[in-house]
Amino acid sequence: MSLAGITLDKLVIIALLAAFLIGPERLPVLAEKLGSLVRGLRDLAGGAKERMREEIGPEFDEVDWQKLDPRQYDPRRIVMDALKEPAAAPPEDFASAAAKASVATVPGLPQRQRGPMRFDDEAT
Repeated sequence: MSLAGITLDKLVIIALLAAFLIGPERLPVLAEKLGSLVRGLRDLAGGAKERMREEIGPEFDEVDWQKLDPRQYDPRRIVMDALKEPAAAPPEDFASAAAKASVATVPGLPQRQRGPMRFDDEAT
């Protein structure tokens, strides 16, 4: 069992060091404060869940929360699934759509002279 890189043996060592450094007279008081902190956090999380249930309504229970878990998204799997899908064929009138999207030219406009582009130093 590992929680954020802290295994059970490391947790026991930390607890023994804390008990030794804090001392037997302050340890019960700190343990009580830690218990009340954990209870308060649990009540806060439960209150947030109840508030969401009240605001969203009956749809809250119908939501599949496991499906929305961001830890399940593996970018490698998503890319591999996208590469396995067959490519969509272009529409039949693809050539006509490309011709409509092309830039129109006007034959009567003067053409720019070849060579470097002229530049006006005094223009803003």
